[in-house]
Amino acid sequence: MPKNLSELPLSILDLAAIREGHTPSDTFRDSLALAQHAEQWGYKRFWLAEHHNMASIASSATAVLIGHIAGGTSTIRVGSGGIMLPNHAPLIVAEQFGTLAALYPGRIDLGLGRAPGTDQLTAHALRRDLQGSVNDFPQNVQELLTYLSADNRGARVRAIPGEGSNVPVWLLGSSTYSAQLAAYLGLPFAFASHFAPAQLQAAMMLYRENFRPSQYLDKPCAAACVNVIAADTDAEAERLATSFYQLATNIVRGTSRPLQPPVDSMDGLWSDIEEESVRMMMSYSFIGGPEKLRQQVQRFADATQIDELLAVGHIYEPAARLRSYEILASVGKPV
Repeated sequence: MPKNLSELPLSILDLAAIREGHTPSDTFRDSLALAQHAEQWGYKRFWLAEHHNMASIASSATAVLIGHIAGGTSTIRVGSGGIMLPNHAPLIVAEQFGTLAALYPGRIDLGLGRAPGTDQLTAHALRRDLQGSVNDFPQNVQELLTYLSADNRGARVRAIPGEGSNVPVWLLGSSTYSAQLAAYLGLPFAFASHFAPAQLQAAMMLYRENFRPSQYLDKPCAAACVNVIAADTDAEAERLATSFYQLATNIVRGTSRPLQPPVDSMDGLWSDIEEESVRMMMSYSFIGGPEKLRQQVQRFADATQIDELLAVGHIYEPAARLRSYEILASVGKPV
């Protein structure tokens, strides 16, 4: 059935991209400015994602950056999309997000992923040993939920602050694995269709069909993340998108460079095979002017029946990025 876009919550996933010729300090200033504008435009959440050893992303100390964004805003929810749980002891995550929840009550979300968010060598440097693995993810999630609950007050190991905070926990995924776990635990689920589109529909179906009501949710709550690059004209949006094409091409190559300025043409910057790989990765990418964007979002919402849309926009110029999110915020408003 058609989705009413005026009732579809919109949120932002910010990867805190480092732009060519700029510093992480510039990135953090731009992220805060985006969050402040997003709050004014009615966005529900502003999430940041943990990545490591990437020249293009500055959100490695994710909890610290969440505190920075929450401290510079007043109403928008701020959280992780996500914290890569294999890199951390569940107790540490509970303490960090319990601290954030104590500082910014009712505004902190904790999205959890089971990938390392980096290469294997860096994952080893983060964990010091690899005795644990992604296979421990279900047990680690449940341990974390226990630390955040008031029921843990009698335990010998407690998260203070954190205990009793009941910070909302989301499971994130790019396959069906976390969808099934989120359904089993009765948690909200967000799918990373902005870079892994292939299993979106299968994951959503498994999540909804197997969902078990819990103390956290009485019915499924599913979000999906898409790439959004909007501008006042289709042509300008396509030009802005070349920064994203260059970033994605480097991912395909296994290289890492800061976000590049847009170019007039990608000719000579990617091979035919690289372009095909990037296009497949970007299956759920909405690029265009206001009317084209509205149509793309409507089709996606109708096809997926999502409860919330997360948007990520790799746009080089901060002013153009702000305009893109402003246009997206208007898709549910009367024309």
